[in-house]
Amino acid sequence: MNAGVQNILISLGAMQIARRIPFDDPVVLNYVRLGYVVSQVIIIGTYLFVSYKVKQKNDQTVLKYVDTPSPLSADSGGLITSTVRDYDLSETSKLLRGAYFGIAMMAFFHIYMKYTQPLFIQALMGVKNLYDAKVVAIHVLGKAAEGDLKRPFKATSMFGPAAGPQTDAASIAEAEKKIGAKKEE
Repeated sequence: MNAGVQNILISLGAMQIARRIPFDDPVVLNYVRLGYVVSQVIIIGTYLFVSYKVKQKNDQTVLKYVDTPSPLSADSGGLITSTVRDYDLSETSKLLRGAYFGIAMMAFFHIYMKYTQPLFIQALMGVKNLYDAKVVAIHVLGKAAEGDLKRPFKATSMFGPAAGPQTDAASIAEAEKKIGAKKEE
């Protein structure tokens, strides 16, 4: 099943369960808060452990690909030459930023807006997203970097085939020609 569909199903199920939790009881609320904090500590700790493992392996295999162009940026979509180490560290950094952003949003919703149900839902979704993270699958769960886990990672789409960087030789050669033409001008 697609990860996007799984996220929707888990969110809907968690919302139904959260409706039955008596958040008015301070003891229950403190347990939910504790559960959220523990899940976030596990998530951030795992991402930091992945960073450590990537640095420890220090895989300097060259990785060439043509990045997918972003509609919001004019300079994206060019040839990218990196190493597996740098690519994995950048992916882990993106995941860490997402976790920090989620914590900031939950702090706003819970402390300022006084919402309590999202604590429960985000604790579950964070652990699910941790399990779905491709760098975690490779470096913590020990899965081989092949198929869906082959670098560069393709972004999963809910409505069609996975979109992602192009790694075929023709796309790379075309991008190299564009770079050569820009240098001549």
